[in-house]
Amino acid sequence: MDHGNGRVTVLKRWLYRIVFGTDTPLGKLFDVVLLWAIVISVVFVMLESVAELRERYGLLLHIFEWFFTILFTLEYLLRLWIVEKPIRYAKSFFGVIDLLSILPTYLAAFLPGAHGFMVLRTLRLLRVFRVLKLVRYISEAGTLARALAASRRKILVFLSAVLALVIVFGTIMYLVESPEAGFTSIPRSIYWAIVTLTTVGYGDIAPQSVLGQFIASVIMILGYAIIAVPTGIVGVEMSKLEEPGVECPTCHTAGHRSDANYCRRCGQELAIDRTERPERDRQASA
Repeated sequence: MDHGNGRVTVLKRWLYRIVFGTDTPLGKLFDVVLLWAIVISVVFVMLESVAELRERYGLLLHIFEWFFTILFTLEYLLRLWIVEKPIRYAKSFFGVIDLLSILPTYLAAFLPGAHGFMVLRTLRLLRVFRVLKLVRYISEAGTLARALAASRRKILVFLSAVLALVIVFGTIMYLVESPEAGFTSIPRSIYWAIVTLTTVGYGDIAPQSVLGQFIASVIMILGYAIIAVPTGIVGVEMSKLEEPGVECPTCHTAGHRSDANYCRRCGQELAIDRTERPERDRQASA
C-alpha cells in the first residue's frame, strides 16, 4: 500500500512540474498547448456572438464549446489533484478564473427552456474569463509589472503635469471661446482639453475663433510629444531589470536565481530541474 502511495506521490510531483513549472520541455509544451486552446476557445466565443454565424454554424460552435469546456474541466481537476492544498488553489485568483471559465456552460446545460432563469444565460459571457488565464503564461508580464512599479513616482509626476496643463488650457479656452461654440463651463472646457491633448478629438466641441483654433493646434502638437513620455519612462525601467529568472508556481513571483530552492515570497518549493544544475554550474565556473 505504501509502495502504491509512493508511486502516486512521484506521479503528482512529475505532473506538478509539467503543469505548474516552465523549466522542462514538457512543461513548456503543456503551456503552449493550453495557450492555443485558450485562444481558440475565446475565438469561438466571439464567433458565437455573431447572429449570422450562430444561425448557420450553431451546432458546430456548440460542439466546440463543449469540447473546450470538458478540456478545461479536466485541466482544473488535474490542478486540484496535484497541488498539496486544493482548497487554497480553488480560492486563489487563477483557481476562481478556472472555475468561472467552465461553470456557465454547465449551468446553461442543466437549465434549458427555463424562462424564469433566462437571465442565467448572461453567465455564458463569463467564458471570456479564459483570456485572463493567458497572463500566467506570459513571463514578460512580471517584468512589465516591476517596471511600472519602479516608475510609479515618475508617472505620477507626469500625470500631475498633464492634469495641470488641461486645467490651464481648459480655463483659457473658456475665456477665449463663446458658449455657442460649446465651451459653456470650465469643466466642459477641461473635458475638451483632455480630448484634444490625447489626440482623440470627438468633435462635439470645436473652437470657432482664430485664437481658439491656434491654441487647439498647440494642444494637439503638444499631445503628440506627451505620448512619448510615459513610454520612455517605463522603457528605461524595463532596461534596468534583469531577466525574470525562475517563476514560483504558486504566487507567480519571478526573478529567482537558478540555484534557489524556495520562493522568496511564499516559501513554495520551486519547480526546477535539479539534474540541469551541475551542467549549469560547470558552465558558469568555466
